Amino acid sequence: MKIYIILGHPNKDSFNGSIFEAYKNSALNNGHEVRTQELGEIKFDPILWQGYKENQSLEPDLLIAQENIKWCDKLVIVYPIWWGSMPALLKGFFDRTLLPSFAFKYHTKGPYWDKFLKGRSADIITTSDAPNFYIWLMYRNSDLNSVKRATLKFCGIKPIRVKRFGSIKNKSNEQLARIIKEVQNFVPKI
Repeated sequence: MKIYIILGHPNKDSFNGSIFEAYKNSALNNGHEVRTQELGEIKFDPILWQGYKENQSLEPDLLIAQENIKWCDKLVIVYPIWWGSMPALLKGFFDRTLLPSFAFKYHTKGPYWDKFLKGRSADIITTSDAPNFYIWLMYRNSDLNSVKRATLKFCGIKPIRVKRFGSIKNKSNEQLARIIKEVQNFVPKI
């Protein structure tokens, strides 16, 4: 399987970075082809300045991202939940890469659209300092409504598996190590 893994946390030395590395290494050990991008390390303007009214030239790292999206069978996104959503850097990445005519195209008549990223699946791995039940109860999984439903499924990516890890700030080193093991086991086996 061809797997493209994105670290949506701007700091690769974060626990999300450890999850990213664990997934990547497990995928490689399981015989998958892997490409990665750490959003905190790439150079791009995350703001879509004119919306979709004008073309905004894509930076080289975003062109590589689009190539990786077209290449992959599975897209994996690792990010923390901040303010009930994804980090702004990840949102900007989606805004700049998943463009009309690349990821989707609205029909000229009617409310429907073509989904250009069909045939790909995704894994979403999230962390939060709040417990998982709180994210669901208070925010109704607002990050997943945005990332899973309004972004990935909108472009045709499915099925989408989700792995959530809550209460990270209260975890012991042993508990964090168990999370890393769980991430390694989450990687599809060949």
